[in-house]
Amino acid sequence: MTVPAGWRRAAVALLGAALAAAAGCRAGPPPPSPDVVAAIESDAVRYADFETYVQQALGESGTSLSSDVLSSLFDQYLEERLLAKLATDRGLLAADAAKGRFGRRHALDLLLADEARREDAEGLPSEQEVEDWYAAHRDEFRRPERVRLRQILVETRQQAESLRERILAGADFAAIAAAASADPDIAATVGFQGELYRGDLPPAFADLIFDLEPGEVSEVVEAEYGFHLFQVTERLSAETLPLEAVRDDVERRLLQDAADRRLAALAEQARQRYDVSVWGRNLPFNYRGVYGDQGG
Repeated sequence: MTVPAGWRRAAVALLGAALAAAAGCRAGPPPPSPDVVAAIESDAVRYADFETYVQQALGESGTSLSSDVLSSLFDQYLEERLLAKLATDRGLLAADAAKGRFGRRHALDLLLADEARREDAEGLPSEQEVEDWYAAHRDEFRRPERVRLRQILVETRQQAESLRERILAGADFAAIAAAASADPDIAATVGFQGELYRGDLPPAFADLIFDLEPGEVSEVVEAEYGFHLFQVTERLSAETLPLEAVRDDVERRLLQDAADRRLAALAEQARQRYDVSVWGRNLPFNYRGVYGDQGG
C-alpha cells in the first residue's frame, strides 16, 4: 500500500518533535558558570562572596576547615541571603541595602522587629514568665564557695621569706605586692586576683588557699616561675543568687529565646517560599548541607 505524502510528512514531523523533546529532557538546564555555586530564585550566589563571608566570620579563608564545617557555614550563608530576600520582599528595605554582611544583619534585625509587631509582642517578658524561667533554671545561678585573693610573686625563696616576715610583723600585704612583685601585672593590681572559685586555681594551690582564713598569709609556695605568697582577704559562702540579682540576665535570655524562635520560623518560611539550587561541582569542598546538590 502506498502511504500518502501528507501522512509521511506528518509522521516525520511528529518523530522529530519527539526526538527533540527527549534530547531536551536529557540535557536539562544549561550548567552555571564555574564561579556560581548556588542560586536563590534567579539570583546567582558566587563562591567569591561566600569566601568573603567566611573570612569576615572566622578571620581566615577557611581552606583548612573540613567539608562538614564548610557545608554548615555555606548553609548559614544561604540562610542569611534567604532572610535578606524575605526582608526586601516585605518592603522593609531596598534590595541594595540588604547586600553585604552588615546589610544582611540589618535586614535580619528589621525582620525580627517586624515579626514581633505582627505577633503584637510586648517589650519585656511578663513577671510570670521571668519567675517561671528562673524557677526552671535555678541551678544555673548556684555559686560555690569563693575567696577574694591577693598574691605576691618574687624570684627567690629568700626574698619571699623576708617579705612574709615583714607582713607578719604588720606591713601591708597590698603595699608590698605593689612594690616588690616581679610580675608587673600583679604589682599594678596591688596583688589582687579577684574573686575565685576552687576550680579557677591550679590544683597545687587550691587546697592551700582555701584553707587560709581571711587575713592569713600563706607559707612561701614554690612554682616553676618563682615564689608565691598568698593572702585571702574574704571568704564567700556557696549561694544561689536570688531572682532580683539576676533579673536583667533572665530577661535578656527570655528575649533571646523569643528572637531565636522567630528567626527559626522566618528561616523556614524563606526556605518554603524561595527555590534554592546548589551546584556542588563548583564548590572546592564536598557539600553535605541541607539544600541538596543540583550539580553532582
